[in-house]
Amino acid sequence: MDTKIAAKKAAVLALEKKAENIEIYDLRGVSNVTDYFVICSGSTDVHCKAIEGHIAVELKKQTVRANHVEGHSSGRWILMDYVDFVVHIFQPQVREYYSLERIWGDVQREEITEENYED
Repeated sequence: MDTKIAAKKAAVLALEKKAENIEIYDLRGVSNVTDYFVICSGSTDVHCKAIEGHIAVELKKQTVRANHVEGHSSGRWILMDYVDFVVHIFQPQVREYYSLERIWGDVQREEITEENYED
């Protein structure tokens, strides 16, 4: 699966589990670590874990598997590393504290909402 398509699929899967403030950051040409960040928020640790589980199960069906996952036990910030894209699932206060949006604010980004996503 194409990297951009996989990152967008992860964002839509997060939306299906009612994640909020979902954004895809295009890091190509800016970072040599990954091509895309998918950043979203879950309201509680249980909610964040549900978002992570849904993304993992559904992408695995497409033969897209995370290389590494961190933060599942606490559920405050779950990082799913798919190498070419990384999914960050934050509780709101943790997202605000680390403020990845501020760090990567000058790159192209796309917001995923109920109103604008396409299958």
